[in-house]
Amino acid sequence: MITRHFSVFELESAAQLLRSEELVAFPTETVYGLGANAMSTTAVSKIFEAKGRPSDNPLIVHIAVLSQLATICREVPTVASQFISQLWPGALTIVLPKTDEVPDLVTAGLDTVAVRFPNHSIALELIRFAGVPLAAPSANRSGRPSATTWQSVAEDLDGRIAGLICGEPTAFGLESTVVDATNYPPRVLRPGGVSLEQLREVCPSTVPYNLEPSTDSTKSSTNSPGLRHKHYQPRAKVFVVSAELESTEFTAAIASNVVAHYIGVHSPSMPMRFASIRVCSDLSEYGAVLFDFFRKADSAAADVVCCESVEELGIGVALMDRMRRASK
Repeated sequence: MITRHFSVFELESAAQLLRSEELVAFPTETVYGLGANAMSTTAVSKIFEAKGRPSDNPLIVHIAVLSQLATICREVPTVASQFISQLWPGALTIVLPKTDEVPDLVTAGLDTVAVRFPNHSIALELIRFAGVPLAAPSANRSGRPSATTWQSVAEDLDGRIAGLICGEPTAFGLESTVVDATNYPPRVLRPGGVSLEQLREVCPSTVPYNLEPSTDSTKSSTNSPGLRHKHYQPRAKVFVVSAELESTEFTAAIASNVVAHYIGVHSPSMPMRFASIRVCSDLSEYGAVLFDFFRKADSAAADVVCCESVEELGIGVALMDRMRRASK
């Protein structure tokens, strides 16, 4: 298959591929998504094939108008309506009870569906032209760092998908927050572009994300995309360290004369140890460039990537989650 590269002015042509049950990658404010007609099992099955994604990993359904919820969800609980009114469009995915019209392949056989209304003009226009909700996980090979540029999508998926919209690099750089609104209080299943603090402004009792869920929440956690398998990993070994590089394992790795790269918001105490250093101005920049830094480190044949740990407040929660998962 030859992947056609579309400019942002060719969205109607890209949407025609989606209506023909083909796959099209497109930018959002979080990461690039790999879109397929969410109401077609044939189209959705191509996502799993192209990505090499396990079929027990549910997908997020993207909408462009609220009226599309009626096709996807049996009901919208009160707390979900509150999140929708305050935080959509945006980097928030809400888990809701699904209708029978949504293919089981989209939801990994669950009776819930994860839904997002993105805050990105290209994504919204593409969905409107397509005329259907789009199932759209991140546009990368399964397990690899998510794609935040169209070039990264092409690196992973050229020849595997029908179309790629070549937009700007994504602004946020980390995936959406996922919150389960099927029960009360709502529970954060994956941290991302909307912080716990923002969620609690809407619903103060929102339960925070727990990387290691307790027994009573394990079933709920499987409702979220991106939790059941390894994600975000470059080929290089990832270490999460302080800027002072206080890591016994890291020190041992460096002693073996490996090629190491560093990213953080402070300069490392021993810069001479690194072939590449990226010092970010703040956490927003850190999140925006993290996955691209992983990919560039791989292209440079790095053995090790050191990521500076950050305080787990606001976007710091999502950053630390992605770095921990990358380091497993």
